[in-house]
Amino acid sequence: MMRIGVLAVQGDFIEHEKMVEKLGCQVVELRNKNDMGSLDGLILPGGESTVQGKLIKELGMFDLLKDLIEGGLPVLGTCAGLILLSRNISNDEARHFQTLPVTVERNAYGRQLGSFMSASAFGSLSDVEMTFIRAPVITAVEKDVKILARVDEKIVAVEYKNQMGISFHPELGEDTRVMEYFLRKCRNFSK
Repeated sequence: MMRIGVLAVQGDFIEHEKMVEKLGCQVVELRNKNDMGSLDGLILPGGESTVQGKLIKELGMFDLLKDLIEGGLPVLGTCAGLILLSRNISNDEARHFQTLPVTVERNAYGRQLGSFMSASAFGSLSDVEMTFIRAPVITAVEKDVKILARVDEKIVAVEYKNQMGISFHPELGEDTRVMEYFLRKCRNFSK
C-alpha cells in the first residue's frame, strides 16, 4: 500500500487525508521531523503559508522536506502548499522551498468572501471541480513547467518534474480525479 505523507502542522490536512485514504492509500501525518520515513508521495495542504513555513522550520522539517522534493519524491502543493513550493512570490518577501520554477501572487482572488467554485479542464480531464478559497494565482512559469489548468485565463495548476502546484482545493467535493492524477505520479515513482 502506498504511503502518502501529509504535512499536518496547520491547514486543511484532514480533508486531504480522507481523500487519500478513500483512494486506497495509507496516510502518514507529518507533524515533526520524527514522522519522516519511507514515503511514496507528499502533500502540502492549503492553509496559511506563512504559518506553515514558520512551523516546518521550527519543527526541524524544512531541510528534510526540501531534500525529499529535490530528490524526486512526488509532491502536491495545494493553495498554501503551492506558495511553499514556488520560487517567487510577487506580493510577499517570504520564500520557502523555492523548488517549483513559478511566480505566484498570494490571495489573488481576495479574502474569504472572494471564494468561488468553477469547473475547468485539467490536463486531459474535462469539467474538473475546482474550489478556490483565498487562492493564489500563478503569474509566470519558467521553462519546462507544464500548465495543467487555467480559469478565466489565469494559470491555476502546473506540473514540473515531480511537483504539482495548484491554486484550488481538490480535496473538497466529490471529484477525485486530480488526486488520482497525483497518486499515479506516486505509483510510478514507487516502481
